[in-house]
Amino acid sequence: MQKNYKKTLLACYLGFITQAITANFAPLLFWNFHENAYHIPLGKIALIPLAFFLTQLIVDALCARYVDKIGYRKAIIASQVAAGLGLIGLAFLPDLFSDPFIGVIISVIIYAIGSGLIEVLCSPIVEACPFDHKEKVMSLLHSFYCWGSLGVVLFSTLFFFAFGIENWKIVSCVWALVPLLNIYNFATCPIEHLVEEGKGMTIGQLCKTPVFWVSVVLMACAGASELAMAQWASAYAESALQLSKTLGDLAGPCMFAITMGISRVLFGKYGEKVDLTVYMMGCGVLCLVCYVLASMTANPVWGLVGCIACGFSVGIMWPGTLSISSARLPMGGTALFALLAMAGDLGGALGPSVVGYVTQAAGDNLKAGLQLGCIFPIGLIVGLLIMRRMAKKTK
Repeated sequence: MQKNYKKTLLACYLGFITQAITANFAPLLFWNFHENAYHIPLGKIALIPLAFFLTQLIVDALCARYVDKIGYRKAIIASQVAAGLGLIGLAFLPDLFSDPFIGVIISVIIYAIGSGLIEVLCSPIVEACPFDHKEKVMSLLHSFYCWGSLGVVLFSTLFFFAFGIENWKIVSCVWALVPLLNIYNFATCPIEHLVEEGKGMTIGQLCKTPVFWVSVVLMACAGASELAMAQWASAYAESALQLSKTLGDLAGPCMFAITMGISRVLFGKYGEKVDLTVYMMGCGVLCLVCYVLASMTANPVWGLVGCIACGFSVGIMWPGTLSISSARLPMGGTALFALLAMAGDLGGALGPSVVGYVTQAAGDNLKAGLQLGCIFPIGLIVGLLIMRRMAKKTK
């Protein structure tokens, strides 16, 4: 009987949409948590994304060591259960505590566990499927995070506009249905492993391999390049163009997600016609141009164009790095994908923080922060040049 790997692909598509839900839904509610629902101080609100990303980092580290022993299927089903329960918990747990913040943080940690497992497992599950041109499939897979992010912002914003943000708990439960229904897909679809059990490279072996460390640098720069601009795009649109919060979100993060998704879909369709490393270097140069445009132009419209076009330039960076690294280290197995996810998360956490710190130090001058952000695409370009040189030496 022929295995239906398209079902595996569908399950992973919904997995990345689930990750987008867990990453993007709660931030839409931060001001409501502070002002109306629970009166949580802004200092505590700032701990919510920190808890989310720290939990993901811990999950990435644990997966590198233990997920092969647990098994892909059990772990990925657990990811959907955790994501669904965390989103439902967000609607109900805060009311069970005298300090609602405790319920919020518990819920965030639960669905962050699910998000971390998705991030580590969906890519190797798809990589292990017998598809042709896997770098194209990987790019298309990661585009579903973009479309999921866009859908979360648009649907939730429209719901709040139509029925009031006080009904946000309904939306949280609706989003929880996505991972809970996807449990069936992961329970019944064919799942292969990248390498035979016990034959994959260990963490120690990877750390002794120079190509691995270049991949780590590429992944960190990819995460920083993407999220440093994505998380500040709304603020840029509001400050430079004097737009409202709603219009700023639509002009900034939404357009960023659209262009990033388009980039991944286009490579997913035509990627076999280009050299992935060369294409990524071109995108790195475009990303650098976008950062320069956003941080140095006197025309705010052109600056916003730089923010939006940056989404297209970073689209291939994360999935492209995974594809290149997997090809260079075919025995890397789950440990490779887990450690690269950890590096990407670290870059994604540090990039926006560095931009924010420099912005504050420069008297709330966001352009100064984005100028320093130019180091992220430069680091990616240098890393790709080193990777290409190492590949030529190997040949």
